[in-house]
Amino acid sequence: MKKRTIPFLLVILFSVYTTAQIDSTKVDIIKTISNTDSLKNTESVKKVLQLFLSDTIPPIKPLDSVKIVQLNDTLNIRMRLDSLGIYMPTDTIRRLTKLDSLKLKTDALLKPYYTIRYDSLIQEDIYTPRFRMSINHLSKDTVYIPIPKETKSYISIKSKLVVDTLKVLNVIKRVAIDTTKYADDPIWWKHKNSVGFDVNQAAFLNWSAGGNSSVSGLVKVNFERTYKKLLLLWRNEVYARYGLNKQEDRELRKTDDKLEINSTFGYRKDTISNWYYSLKFNFKTQFTDGFSYPDTQTPISRIFSPAYLFLGAGAQYDLKKDRFLIYLSPITLKSTFVFDENLSNDGAFGVKVGENARHEFGALIETRWNEQIVKNVIMDNKFSLYSDYLNNFGNIDVNWELNFKLKVNKFFQANIGAHLIYDDDIKFKEDTNNDGILETTGARVQLKQLFGIGVLYQF
Repeated sequence: MKKRTIPFLLVILFSVYTTAQIDSTKVDIIKTISNTDSLKNTESVKKVLQLFLSDTIPPIKPLDSVKIVQLNDTLNIRMRLDSLGIYMPTDTIRRLTKLDSLKLKTDALLKPYYTIRYDSLIQEDIYTPRFRMSINHLSKDTVYIPIPKETKSYISIKSKLVVDTLKVLNVIKRVAIDTTKYADDPIWWKHKNSVGFDVNQAAFLNWSAGGNSSVSGLVKVNFERTYKKLLLLWRNEVYARYGLNKQEDRELRKTDDKLEINSTFGYRKDTISNWYYSLKFNFKTQFTDGFSYPDTQTPISRIFSPAYLFLGAGAQYDLKKDRFLIYLSPITLKSTFVFDENLSNDGAFGVKVGENARHEFGALIETRWNEQIVKNVIMDNKFSLYSDYLNNFGNIDVNWELNFKLKVNKFFQANIGAHLIYDDDIKFKEDTNNDGILETTGARVQLKQLFGIGVLYQF
């Protein structure tokens, strides 16, 4: 008998041992084994038979030995042996027919109680019980409890948490942290500077429609310094403009001349109010002599002739977000200075003949609105009204500047503007009857219009 047949028989007897019941069929099974010539003299079989005949074997279900003996289908036996990985000659299969038939029948009987699989490595059948036996200590009854299957929904280990006390995966590094935090100092002073140059030019050569070649330039400077801290506001501004024009067959002429200094100091009662109690200082004059062209010999204005000084107290409403402010001053001193002797003797700009200054006391209203009306177009509107309490109250001096800045890019922009002035103290002189003598006339509206394209540098 080959060695692999003995374990095969032991599995069969052990299976019958765990699931069958002892009765008269036991004798038939023993006879079947004894009639097999290759098994009856084997020591292992004798030991199994002794265990099989002992009284401790659980009940076994009756087997029909006649039906087992009649399972002589050689093809089925070969298929069974082939599935087990055993390849034997035909005569060997015939000798094992009864035993294999018993094994096939036993597998069918054990299938509800065991999971049977063939291990090709050790070439044996592996029996995994489906029930766990338990004994009731009170009734001494044997109870078979189904062993649950390991599925994802039952006794399935979702995750395994392990605390490794020997190895730290994420080491916490100790670093020195500077907990001292320094706040940036508030910026109380704000600066705004700009320097620009505008140029206009026209050239003609054999132009049938006629025309004079000309070129003009305008330099403009703007400096602003603003100090704003909680309840205090101090704004300082300096504006300067100077322009020249040169035409063909004509002298160099001045087109613009202005120097203005503003300083406003304000105090408010709380930080949410937009109203400031304010003191305002304003000074205006020009740089060079002005002429009534084509006369270039007799100046009609000079530096500090005139010069205007406004000093007053009032209230200012400042909306920084909307770029709008209004200044109301019921107490304002207006002084007009003429330091040129010839102009003083002529009584120019409202001063008495031979005097250098004229002082007025009245009310002043000033507004300023700087707003972007459309994309890349900024409007700057300045408007002021002044009336003297002591001399002809109700006669209002008007000063209105309206400028539009058309921004091309960061450095280039075009400017369109107009400046209107009406001052009742400024009298005009002209030769009305062509006798060579200038007659003094009344006040007139002064209007200036400018257009230029140039470079603006802000810093």
